[in-house]
Amino acid sequence: MSLPETFIRGFHDEKAVRKMTYTKLGKTDMNVSKISLGTGGFSYFYGEFNIEDCKKAVHEAIRSGINYIDTGPWYGHGVAEEVLGKCLEGIPRKAYYLATKIGRYEKDPKLMFDFSAKKTKESIDVTLKRLKLEYVDVLQVHDIEFAADMNIIINETLPAIEDIVKSGKAKYIGLTAYPVSTLLECIERSKTNIDMILSYTRLTMIDDTLNHFIPKLQARDIGIVNASANGMGLLSNFGPQDWHPAPQEIKDACTKARNFCKENDVELGKLAIFYSLQQKGPETVLIGMNKPELVSANLDVLINGLTPKEKEFYGKVLKFFENLSVKHWENIELENYQKLMKGEDGACQFFTTKQ
Repeated sequence: MSLPETFIRGFHDEKAVRKMTYTKLGKTDMNVSKISLGTGGFSYFYGEFNIEDCKKAVHEAIRSGINYIDTGPWYGHGVAEEVLGKCLEGIPRKAYYLATKIGRYEKDPKLMFDFSAKKTKESIDVTLKRLKLEYVDVLQVHDIEFAADMNIIINETLPAIEDIVKSGKAKYIGLTAYPVSTLLECIERSKTNIDMILSYTRLTMIDDTLNHFIPKLQARDIGIVNASANGMGLLSNFGPQDWHPAPQEIKDACTKARNFCKENDVELGKLAIFYSLQQKGPETVLIGMNKPELVSANLDVLINGLTPKEKEFYGKVLKFFENLSVKHWENIELENYQKLMKGEDGACQFFTTKQ
């Protein structure tokens, strides 16, 4: 296969790069690797992390052909971007595409979201300083469902990002949200050209909601990033953080699947990654990786698939989720956030614990 435009002879492991699959991301000019690197774990959001491990993970990922990296000011409230900036030191800028976000920022719920044009334009400057870069490839509006009104995103946030693109600080415009229907609504109503969307935990062993929207997104030539194949830790042997917003029924099913995998010396997370890699539509599967061992393990799934034993348990694990009465947590976070902002009781842990 031909080498991607991000390939740099003498820096990359050419043999590894030639094993990677690259696909054009929507209507952009970026040919992105089938696996991409998420950096939410470059902060305390997903437990302990080590900067040296993060640096090794970034270097191994890029040298092996992973060329799309996603971050944002929300992860660790700036920590992830700052750590990533340190990790990218010494790596040629041509070797990777970088996507970040605006809109979601602080731990304090009252300061968490700000979709104003003023904050948007201030945020990209802060981000570039943290990353030690002159531009990002993609600038996404983070979790648009939390805007008080969709009109704010359409009439204020997106035009501000258009100005940022014109200034040369970003190249492409994207959206993220948990409800996929909200992403499509924004794309259909927007006067701004949207290049891509990031959908997280909506095309997993538990929930295949994204599949129902892919034809409409592809008809508009929208690039699709499928993030968090392991359901933000639900589908892994280490389990989710205590702030995870999933209903108890989903958590219980995942606990049973997790224990089943542990008892049989199988990694649930590997099965989850394999599942998402088999799905048609998304150009890349975005996986959080803050250790080089995780990079190696996920590249192995991509290139070599599952072992015979893992294939045997793959089908058995899927059965744990067949009879769930609910397969997602749509509206749970939003409703609890709204309760919290109104001072009502019952706000979920996602907004009241360490995040």
